[in-house]
Amino acid sequence: MSAPAVVVGAHLPPGPRAHLGSDSTRRILRLQNLFLRHAREFLYEAGFVELLPPVIGPVTDPGIRGAKQVDVDFYGHRYKLMTSAFVYKQAALLAYDKIFYVAPNVRMEPLETCSTQRHLAEFHQLDIEMAHTSREQVMDLAEELIATATRAVVAECEPALRDLGRDVDALRAMLAAPFERLAHTDAVTRLVDGGHAQSAAAEIDWEGERILSEGSVRPVFLTDYPKGSRVFLEREDSQRPGVLRTFDLLMPEGYGEVISGGERESDYRRLITRMRETGENPAKYGWYLDEVKKGIPPSAGFGLGVQRFTRYLVGADYVWQTTAFPKLPGVVSP
Repeated sequence: MSAPAVVVGAHLPPGPRAHLGSDSTRRILRLQNLFLRHAREFLYEAGFVELLPPVIGPVTDPGIRGAKQVDVDFYGHRYKLMTSAFVYKQAALLAYDKIFYVAPNVRMEPLETCSTQRHLAEFHQLDIEMAHTSREQVMDLAEELIATATRAVVAECEPALRDLGRDVDALRAMLAAPFERLAHTDAVTRLVDGGHAQSAAAEIDWEGERILSEGSVRPVFLTDYPKGSRVFLEREDSQRPGVLRTFDLLMPEGYGEVISGGERESDYRRLITRMRETGENPAKYGWYLDEVKKGIPPSAGFGLGVQRFTRYLVGADYVWQTTAFPKLPGVVSP
């Protein structure tokens, strides 16, 4: 295993035998499996249909915070490995009103993210999309899903969590009250007043996320991101120009963001305008725009980072501890 010099200071995983053979890895992966099982059961009971996600396509999610996409040759055409099945979730609502994926994603993250403890080049998302649904409704769903599945994991596996050193009382405190909801402008004010130089026009940066989540025993929904901070797919509030109907969810104890979501733009003309405003070429999204023009349901949804959430659930120091074959940015590994 080798790594470039820029990842000095990163705590790197051992080889596959040492990693997969350790008691802690076995416990973490079993707890992750249990969380996903309860999350699936919750979604099935709520009327969702699980679809198998695409792995490659002509386009993928453009909004990936400095990470690069991976091109593959598809019979002479340039396709992408999925960084997120964003547009495919919307199109899937032509079949069902409520869908979810457990989707693999590949993002060539900047090399410096190897040392953040929370970035992988290959990871999975629990992706959810609902037709004719508001941001508030999908936030409620995310809160209920996390609370239901976490409560079940704690009830069934408290000894395993304690063996990993997890503070189970902190998990119970997380479940004890409704999640906090904080507008982006208020989050910026809180950070700036505390001495952190957060731009009011940008997404909350990684250090800002850590600060906000470290200061709360409850998860925090960040809402109403400014228009220029997110991709064209996020819907602008019709009553508040320049404000997007979006949200992130930060887990407490400094673990930071595990969910991004919101309402999607489904109007063809507005979507074309948003694409051009964000510097995207509409021609790249031909098949998707054809479907939008014919009509797709307005929707809302989110993606939950499975490994990031598992890191919070089990109290792991590094996100690579929560996946069987970890791939860190810039690190050559199996």
